[in-house]
Amino acid sequence: VPQEQTESEKPFELPKKEKPYVFPPMDLLGKDNKSQAIGSKTEMLKNAKKLEETLKSFGVVATVIQINRGPTVTRYELSPSQGVKVSKIVNLADDIALNLAASGIRIEAPIPGKAAVGIEVPNKEAQSVFLRSVLESKEFQEFPSKLAFALGEDIAGNAVVADISKMPHLLIAGATGSGKSVCINTLITSILYKADPKEVKLLLVDPKVVELSVYNGIPHLLIPVVTDPKKASAALNWAVREMLARYQDFAEHNVRDIKGFNAMKKEKGETDGLMPQIVIIIDELADLMMAAPGEVEDSICRLAQMARAAGMHLIIATQRPSVDVITGVIKANIPSRLAFAVSSGIDSRTILDMVGAEKLLGKGDMLFYPAGMSKPLRVQGAFVTDKEVESIVAFVKENKEHTYDEEMIEKITTVATNSAEAGEETDEFYEDALELVVEKEKASVSMLQRQFRIGYNRAARLMEQLERRGIVGPEDGSKPRRVLMTKAELYARKHPETAPQSPEANSNI
Repeated sequence: VPQEQTESEKPFELPKKEKPYVFPPMDLLGKDNKSQAIGSKTEMLKNAKKLEETLKSFGVVATVIQINRGPTVTRYELSPSQGVKVSKIVNLADDIALNLAASGIRIEAPIPGKAAVGIEVPNKEAQSVFLRSVLESKEFQEFPSKLAFALGEDIAGNAVVADISKMPHLLIAGATGSGKSVCINTLITSILYKADPKEVKLLLVDPKVVELSVYNGIPHLLIPVVTDPKKASAALNWAVREMLARYQDFAEHNVRDIKGFNAMKKEKGETDGLMPQIVIIIDELADLMMAAPGEVEDSICRLAQMARAAGMHLIIATQRPSVDVITGVIKANIPSRLAFAVSSGIDSRTILDMVGAEKLLGKGDMLFYPAGMSKPLRVQGAFVTDKEVESIVAFVKENKEHTYDEEMIEKITTVATNSAEAGEETDEFYEDALELVVEKEKASVSMLQRQFRIGYNRAARLMEQLERRGIVGPEDGSKPRRVLMTKAELYARKHPETAPQSPEANSNI
């Protein structure tokens, strides 16, 4: 038995003999035929003049000092004259939009690092940013990290490439159709173009079933795409175990993080024992939070707090940016945010802690707010079609077999379910709750909350444990649950040595 335990505690290691990974060619992606709209320059100068005149009519003297045309918006940089309050320009947003006949403008006051106010006006004709143009850019090609994420292009038309390992965890949120799924496809494709499966492994959780199933069979996957919410919480549980096992390994080898561990292994010439970085991608957090809120939240928080040095990174996406999905604890532990278009300023505040995302245009228009940045950066997300993704996956699968095996899948499910059960028994109120419901002959979550002065989540978890172990029946609408264990059975459980006498002992109670 102890041997089995140490086996499950060992950090994940890769199989030894493998065919080398062939990086997919750029030809599999569509080409970007960039052509600036005709008359765009004259239109921009005309708008700049209109902008100055509009502000002047409201008593604000400002000069347009620079114009940057991006794929979807054009930014006019204004230098206000001495004594003009920045807040006055911000308050004129609707009047500026009216005079420029724009669908909606966003004001950045001031632009970080510049003595200017930025006014972002949507272009009459938006241009798509193709993933190929970002992947072929100097920024991506020369990017030192294997976890490079080709985000898209900024307002000035420069390629934006982010480093997942520096994030170190990312929260992606936005309304339906705003471009989240394309963004996740872009992220996974970036990894396929940049990293060998020996260096980076993926754990994909997709409760929506259809979004990520196309990636089944790629060599970077640890296990097949997880679609069942219950299995997903088990997979996250495994990730916590893996993280702790890695820390144990670091302590034994006297190193601080995955970089130090791999450098030490290379020095010794033990290239087979290298630890891969692991990226965990959850495509719809709302579904998981409905299925197993307590377990999922606990695992996410533990990983977010500690997993960076172990080379494990979380990417979480949701289309419902409400506080019951993105809880305060999750938000506090995930420092980098990516906001797509949302319906209200309240949703924008939930994601970014500031308004602004409600003014985005949709279709990949995003605000990227990495850890350590003073203000979010507006980016037009790179676009990759489903057909392109399929051809890249087909190429990768054809040139290299996937390496996950049944033992690994079994280990994830069994270790995780065992740890979930072990975690259940640690609740100090379990025995008291059991006695309470049997004595009262009725069971409800609110009763447990009142009696033990605990929160709803914990009380609901206690009730689930009681149901799983056959103490109480299933939910029956608003009625209290039926208690299946009798007082006699409870007595027998507490006093096994007097079990035969227990029915008589309890018959008069």
